[in-house]
Amino acid sequence: MDLKRLIGKAKRTAEDTLDKRGGKDALKEDFRELKDIAAGEGSVKDKAKRAADAVKEPGTTKH
Repeated sequence: MDLKRLIGKAKRTAEDTLDKRGGKDALKEDFRELKDIAAGEGSVKDKAKRAADAVKEPGTTKH
């Protein structure tokens, strides 16, 4: 497999994954949610748990 083909396959896989998670807008919302979790109150353990839960459900906001 040549490099061009490998890059193309990686790009298609990334695009498919992004689409399955709700698209660019959902990704932006997920990022904002993770940023809020990191800046919020609580222990690192609690923040990690909330962040993991947030990533499991793409495109939804839970505060």
